[in-house]
Amino acid sequence: MHADRTNRIMLLLLAVLLIAAGLAAGAASIGVFGTATRHNPLIANPTGNFIGAQGDWLWPVAAVAAAIVVLLALRWLLALLFSTDRSADLLIHPGSPAGRTTLATGALTEAVVEEIESYRGVNSARARLLGEPQDPELVVTAALEETADFAALRQRIETRALTHARTAIGNPSLPTQLDLTVTTKRSTRVA
Repeated sequence: MHADRTNRIMLLLLAVLLIAAGLAAGAASIGVFGTATRHNPLIANPTGNFIGAQGDWLWPVAAVAAAIVVLLALRWLLALLFSTDRSADLLIHPGSPAGRTTLATGALTEAVVEEIESYRGVNSARARLLGEPQDPELVVTAALEETADFAALRQRIETRALTHARTAIGNPSLPTQLDLTVTTKRSTRVA
């Protein structure tokens, strides 16, 4: 379960539910549902009488429903805290008669970061592989110095570092995402 997507969906559903409840209460107050509800309190005595008459089974059902909501909220919280969409180790040429070769994602991302950080005008870089090992996506973020030639650095990263990563895993169509930011810090490396 992808935590960000789940978070957005749950918050959207909660917002829609609360908006619908507010609109229904507002509509009842102006008489949209008839004049009987226009001046009645939001929770009238018939509701209280029903709860009192059905208390033998209603409260245990409410407790079970509350426990289910608590468990779902706990599951959501755990998904937010511990979920990751990072890729596991990559299989290079799976099913090859020559044998099985795996590449640790950390080795690939460290190599990409080191190469990008060696370019003049790059202050720092980060890389990570997302998705399934058989269909990963490389996400690279580089912080460029203000005085850097952005177009030249972007082209250099795309044609060198990302091409080297694609070659290393034997996937020339490896999807990549390159995010470039500008920083006021100057690199302490000598290029």
